[in-house]
Amino acid sequence: MAGHSKWAKIHRGKAIEDAKRGAVFTKLGNNIAIAARAGADPDTNFTLRLAIDKAKASNMPGTNIQKAIDRGSGKLGGEQIQEVLYEGYGPGGTAILIECATDNINRTYPEVRLAFTKHGGSIAEKGSVAFLFDHKGMIIVKETGEELLLDALDVGAEDVLEDEGETTIYTEAKKLAEVRDAIKEKYTVTEAELTYVPKDIITITDESTIGKITRLLDKIEENDDVVKTHVNFDVEA
Repeated sequence: MAGHSKWAKIHRGKAIEDAKRGAVFTKLGNNIAIAARAGADPDTNFTLRLAIDKAKASNMPGTNIQKAIDRGSGKLGGEQIQEVLYEGYGPGGTAILIECATDNINRTYPEVRLAFTKHGGSIAEKGSVAFLFDHKGMIIVKETGEELLLDALDVGAEDVLEDEGETTIYTEAKKLAEVRDAIKEKYTVTEAELTYVPKDIITITDESTIGKITRLLDKIEENDDVVKTHVNFDVEA
């Protein structure tokens, strides 16, 4: 599968470090609130369970988690959080998807558009970038080996990739819960989430272009309404 890249792994590690510093509680809370719109019980709402698990892994306090659930399920009143997907192009012709959770699109959209404009990119019309990606489930497992590969395929995984001591399992979006729960019975799952996987990857070698893209993504992700970003490029080692 094309979406497995060194850049994605580096970026994921950065996100984990940010989470350890408590820098992403607002984003995690928004993610929980979005998921809670479909039901406040994580036992019956797998997307909410994933969001809660991710928040707990980042040491988000239980009171914050519950407040986010209450906000998303409408118990707290006020403006409702809604999920928005923005699409754009970055330097070097790179494609970027931005998942947002916001209570005010009139605030979020101009801020995302300005980040593109100031850093050599352009925001795009709906559908003009998303078709370059597939919506998939992604599971990160601490273990590696042929037995894990065969077990994952047996329970419905589409693709299994090993890299630097861990295994990434891709699934159909609707099968993420089923595959994750089956894998957890025997292996150590460190992450599980829905993601957008690029169908093809552009390799960027020019250091100046890499710097421009990095600054653009950093600026986008400074926005508290941005939950995740997805790109279709890798960097040459």
